[in-house]
Amino acid sequence: FQKHEFFVDMTCEGCSNAVTRVLHRLGGVQFDIDLPNKKVCIDSEHSVDTLLETLKKTGKNASYLGEKSVQ
Repeated sequence: FQKHEFFVDMTCEGCSNAVTRVLHRLGGVQFDIDLPNKKVCIDSEHSVDTLLETLKKTGKNASYLGEKSVQ
């Protein structure tokens, strides 16, 4: 699995819940949401494009930050 980091313009718990909802619907993902820093770290076999499109379904501004190295 590749770990990817995304910026998602989340301002509240509702925003992070929306992210959780769309990612669960996509399936095959493990993720951590860092609400204060507006980051979502996703562990998945899906392509970056697929993940980004999925995050954009929340209606939030989302962008790809890059691969996160797994220690």
